[in-house]
Amino acid sequence: MNTDQLLSEIREANLSYLMLAQNLIRTDREQALYRLGINEETATLIATLSPAQIMKIAGGNTLLCAFRMSDDLVWGLLTSHGKPAAAESVNRLHASILIAGRHEHA
Repeated sequence: MNTDQLLSEIREANLSYLMLAQNLIRTDREQALYRLGINEETATLIATLSPAQIMKIAGGNTLLCAFRMSDDLVWGLLTSHGKPAAAESVNRLHASILIAGRHEHA
């Protein structure tokens, strides 16, 4: 993958992310805050962006979204390689609880 293609994909991901974020915020603000891992001020800013502003922001070369979990415990729970389906459901629930707890502290 060359640099131009990579930058194009970053811009596309940014546009998709901003459109999704704005839709989530306008539809269910509390869920958006949790699912996006953002605060009230950021949600208000994103909700009020015009289409032109979204296009301008998305056009940058920096990826706007980021992974919210960086520890091995959460990743281990989410991937649960080789575990039975029942254990996978429990692991995903446990991971969601951990992520929600981190959101509360943010």
